[in-house]
Amino acid sequence: MNSPGDVGAWFRTAQRSTTGSRTDWGPHGGEFGRLSPAPELDRALALFVGRPTMVLTGAGMSTGSGLPDYRGRDSVPRSPMTFQEFVGSDLSRRRYWARSTVGWRAFGRATPNAAHRALARLGQLTPVTGVVTQNVDGLHQAAGSSPVIDLHGNLDRVVCLDCGAVTSRAELQPVLLGLNPDFAVHLDELAVNARTAPDGDAEVDRTEDFVYPTCDRCGGMLKPDVVYFGENVRPEVTAAANRLLDHSEVLLVLGTSLTVMSGLRFLRRSAKEDRPIIILNDGTTRGDELATLRLHGRIAPVLERWVRQTAH
Repeated sequence: MNSPGDVGAWFRTAQRSTTGSRTDWGPHGGEFGRLSPAPELDRALALFVGRPTMVLTGAGMSTGSGLPDYRGRDSVPRSPMTFQEFVGSDLSRRRYWARSTVGWRAFGRATPNAAHRALARLGQLTPVTGVVTQNVDGLHQAAGSSPVIDLHGNLDRVVCLDCGAVTSRAELQPVLLGLNPDFAVHLDELAVNARTAPDGDAEVDRTEDFVYPTCDRCGGMLKPDVVYFGENVRPEVTAAANRLLDHSEVLLVLGTSLTVMSGLRFLRRSAKEDRPIIILNDGTTRGDELATLRLHGRIAPVLERWVRQTAH
């Protein structure tokens, strides 16, 4: 069951299986529920405390804020929407913007949870060179971590694919509701259905008549400023993340299965450069064999433990 903070799941279209090069998103692998013993947690802390450390984060950081963990133990298998699908299909865009309209209110109200706050505090106690996040929710920044690199963009922004203008997603919400008054009238009901339906947004699938706006400046196509499946991370973003890694002696990975290459590349580079890698995640990850230390468990309790130990 998905949270309404799913925002219509920015990267998917429907619950269906996939073949070929596309990837099912949902619980894979095992080891969910394992907890690393205290000595292993202490060993990890000793490895990075006092040393410049880059932190790479994923969806597991934000589950405590009501946002979905796409490959956690409770995830529903999904297939990602490709960039080509979004730009090439008017129906796909109608479905995306309708789902986004339903989910935006909850997403916009999401606040940093204990894991975000603990990581920000840890950055004040030991030299964290920066946080590179695969999340698109802006919660690391809201918690006070700095610098933060949004590897996959941020749902708070909307970009015009023609002129490049960037606008606020929050400012677009009343425009979407104004263009779809019948939809707006039933927004509360749709939000409840999105929270309780088996696939998280079943009622929102009937969106053939949903109207979405074009760019105010040039009339071009608007797209959430996030990296869709099949898109590449912008070179300047990757370069900025690699600069953080250049100045880091340790890589700490939190709450990601490392399914996509955009995050895994930093582990592969670190392994080649003999940089220690610590992975903390509930469930297996694609980078487990590269880890110097592999920890299991929920993120917040471990980070809070490290904060207490480092502060004393």
